[in-house]
Amino acid sequence: MKTTGEIIREKREKKGLLLRHLSAQLDIDTAILSKIERGERKATREQITKLADILELDKESLLIQYLSEKILYEIQDEDLGIQALKVAEKTIKYGGTKNK
Repeated sequence: MKTTGEIIREKREKKGLLLRHLSAQLDIDTAILSKIERGERKATREQITKLADILELDKESLLIQYLSEKILYEIQDEDLGIQALKVAEKTIKYGGTKNK
């Protein structure tokens, strides 16, 4: 499974966009975009949405990938991470918090 950064880099390269051109459209430094593509820095939700628009990617799919990586980052080193994820899933399914 490709990471968010790999998806972004692959699509950027297919469209023939240079890092500096895409980073200018996002109004961020080229080094930041490079780090996002390499997985060394996390993009913001707003940046992901803009990237999907600019690169003509499916916004929902890219956001799902982004959110899954965000969750993984938070729980990957937790002994009880899987159990916590299951509780969170139940909470979402059965009317818990509705934050977006």
